[in-house]
Amino acid sequence: MSVTAVVGGQWGDEGKGRVVDLLGQDADLIIRFNGGANAGHTVMNELGTFKMHLVPCGIFNPRATVVIANGVMLDLEVLATELNEIIAAGVDVENRLLISPRCHVVMPYHKLLDGLCEEAKGAQSIGTTRRGIGPAFADKVSYNGIRLADMADDDVFRDKLETQLLLKNKLLEALGGEALDADEILTTYRERYQALVPFICEPFDIIQEAMAGGRRVLLEGAQGAMLDTDWSAYPYCTAASPLAGASAAGAGIPPTRLDDIICVVKAYSTRVGNGPLPTELHGEQGDALREAGQEYGATTGRPRRCGWFDAEVVRFTCTLNGATELALTRLDVLDNFETLRISTGYRLDGQPVSYVACDVRMLERCEPVLEEHAGWKCPTVDVRSFGDLPAAAQSYVERIEELIGVPIKTVCVGPEREQRFSRA
Repeated sequence: MSVTAVVGGQWGDEGKGRVVDLLGQDADLIIRFNGGANAGHTVMNELGTFKMHLVPCGIFNPRATVVIANGVMLDLEVLATELNEIIAAGVDVENRLLISPRCHVVMPYHKLLDGLCEEAKGAQSIGTTRRGIGPAFADKVSYNGIRLADMADDDVFRDKLETQLLLKNKLLEALGGEALDADEILTTYRERYQALVPFICEPFDIIQEAMAGGRRVLLEGAQGAMLDTDWSAYPYCTAASPLAGASAAGAGIPPTRLDDIICVVKAYSTRVGNGPLPTELHGEQGDALREAGQEYGATTGRPRRCGWFDAEVVRFTCTLNGATELALTRLDVLDNFETLRISTGYRLDGQPVSYVACDVRMLERCEPVLEEHAGWKCPTVDVRSFGDLPAAAQSYVERIEELIGVPIKTVCVGPEREQRFSRA
């Protein structure tokens, strides 16, 4: 039996999609267990380039079954578009894609409220994707959510929707928006639901049987540990837990069944939206790193904030996730830098301080403790073994591994599936 979780160790956008796509070629069951359409995984393979938001990246293994589990918040419009794109590319999804009826659904009022609330906050806005994920998860935990299972019965769906519009229309109008019409929403969402009916199936027993039968199960996490609601620089976070432990609630995987936890991290740091980023680079260096990595969000297209690798953060997230190994991505982005830096820790008012000891206001004042490393100034995109990396690149990888205390077993040097190598 093998159950492997792939999770992000930074602020999301670490390259989990390519790692899941790679590992998914040998998996029997791939399960997306958290998040929503505010997360984007970019996959490049022989069929093309795909920006996946809800369908597990393992869909490109024709032998695997993929599951959108109950912990995922569904945007039915995004899901329909995504399915149409991969089917048009020749991917067979029939009898391979399962969607839990327990999934909650993003409704039109969630997206409108997301945007209106961000605007109302002004300078206090957190920089959400405005995809309605936060308001939808808020409804989920306040007993106001609508699930796929509710949409199976027209009367139940109408009753729940009309109840929500009694509440939500008042909020929309109070924030300067317009009230929504129940009949218009019902017509659109019933059509979208019907298109998904062939895929809707409770996957719990299938997942348990797969584990009991020794099949290879791969858990696909969305976003990164530094966006966790409890452990992030709150409120600059996401609504669903991105941690490996969230697979217990989000997919029905007992924590004791996890064999390997792969924490994916970039060779530098990025984040989208507001909030502390202690190693952030401004000016020419930050722009150069952004352009070298084409650091623009897969979901929103927004430019990502960029900075040096933050070992203080990754040590913490590896401990939090119980990481058994690291996958280091985007090493090639650093190929043209004369000098590199790694943050080994933080100082606050001149004194050493750990990430976990800081609240958001303290983190905004923290200064990174930076050590300098020589760049390698040559391309690595064609390297297929660690020993063939330039000596300075080897030293850089080894120093990260030493600082984190978790073995780096996979290194990616480009976006293509073959642009990577394993380290024993």
